[in-house]
Amino acid sequence: MTHFDVVVLGAGAAGMMCAATAGQRGRSVLVLDHARAPGEKIRISGGGRCNFTNINTRPANFISRNPAFCISALRRYRPADFIGLVDRYAIAWHEKTLGQLFCDDSAKQIVDMMLSEMAKGGVSLRLSTTLDRVERTGAGFSVIVGSEVITCNSLVVATGGKSIPKMGATGLGYDLARQFDLAVTEIRPALVPLTFEVGLLDRLKPLAGVATPARIKHDATRFDEAMLFTHRGLSGPAVLQISSYWREGEAVEINMAPGVDLFAELKKARATSGRQAPQTALSEFIPKRLAQHLVEAEKIQGNLADCSDVVLRKLCDGVQAWRVKPVGSEGYRTAEVTLGGVDTDGLDSRTLAARAVPGLFFIGEVVDVTGWLGGYNFQWAWASGWCAGQAA
Repeated sequence: MTHFDVVVLGAGAAGMMCAATAGQRGRSVLVLDHARAPGEKIRISGGGRCNFTNINTRPANFISRNPAFCISALRRYRPADFIGLVDRYAIAWHEKTLGQLFCDDSAKQIVDMMLSEMAKGGVSLRLSTTLDRVERTGAGFSVIVGSEVITCNSLVVATGGKSIPKMGATGLGYDLARQFDLAVTEIRPALVPLTFEVGLLDRLKPLAGVATPARIKHDATRFDEAMLFTHRGLSGPAVLQISSYWREGEAVEINMAPGVDLFAELKKARATSGRQAPQTALSEFIPKRLAQHLVEAEKIQGNLADCSDVVLRKLCDGVQAWRVKPVGSEGYRTAEVTLGGVDTDGLDSRTLAARAVPGLFFIGEVVDVTGWLGGYNFQWAWASGWCAGQAA
């Protein structure tokens, strides 16, 4: 039998941050993970450059049944704190749009940095390790791995969600929560491409690969980012963002020329260049293939001068007020995160500890706190891991 002060289940962003923080406080820490390498989601994120935080992080960028739950952790460990850590390791980074920060070089630098932080705290790491079960003991917990029994005073669950199962994602964290009588909210894929029914896909097939700026709305929520037509439906940052709010059976409204008075612009073109084709005038504001498709879909013939105001208005509505009802999403296979998770009603917002089970913590994606696309989920991982590491 081996004993540690803290056992962390999961060697992802939250788990490594928690382990490093607890270890540097003088706690003996063991991290267990069934993967062959630590930080696999870090490694593949941001196209291999890791969108490691967002300087605009605020509670409004997160979805939860309790929107206020994330406030404490995000205030105690801010983007500036993680940026300071990155700078201490001389990792070059740059800011992209909307406050997103990326490594100049490789996401592996962030993984290596976290491993170094763990080493500073004397943290033990075991990979390719399958957890058999966890049991409550009088003094803490027993973690059973094969024939080995590992005991600990504090157990931190940082196993992530169900997104990207090919990387080994499972629902283990939710099972452990239920084992200890903690509620789990509805979970579903988030930050995921949306799919269309076969008939609509056939009609939109010529647009596969076309990208355009878009404003996507669902109820009162909207995002202005890029959108991509795919052979399954829609993807791109704007679509991934709205997917966290959309539900089956609901429609989204898409404006593919945001910020433009398209009707006025087409009327102006009709008055000055009426002999041009409608798709030519329209392609000044949207991609050519999209313009061609929309003109053909509306069965518009002749030159721009032949188009009445009614025809132009109908064409503009197709561009700027397209209401479409996806039939589903691509699911956990391509989802960047899992929406929902361990119900925050059962957790302390300052420490991420289970209120009814002393010594048990849940951090990162496994908790019902889900960020927008753009580095927010990493910031939640760092912040929740740091807070738990201070208390475990």
